[in-house]
Amino acid sequence: METCEITLIHKELADEAQESLPDDSVILGMADFFKVFGDPTRVRILTALRRRELCVCDIAYVLGMSSSAVSHQLRGLKAARLVKNRREGKIVYYSLSDEHVEQILDLGFTHMEE
Repeated sequence: METCEITLIHKELADEAQESLPDDSVILGMADFFKVFGDPTRVRILTALRRRELCVCDIAYVLGMSSSAVSHQLRGLKAARLVKNRREGKIVYYSLSDEHVEQILDLGFTHMEE
């Protein structure tokens, strides 16, 4: 079996790439952030909230799920800072936390449609 005898071809480029890497804590945070998008239910919830705020029972209706299952997912999305909520009396309304979340969704859908 042949082995590659060259260990590095473009040292300057490799050094530049290495220097541009963020700290491991940032990399781990990004990996955790994108894990949230690995669950279809969470992506559906985020998509439902893309253009409007909704309460838990409305999200449950849209997705055909129980309110408790939706609430469970919303807790994780809120912990990941992807959604925020506001209370109006006894009703809690959820929305995307900021425009960045909407942009991430839009980019993801655009990428999948190409």
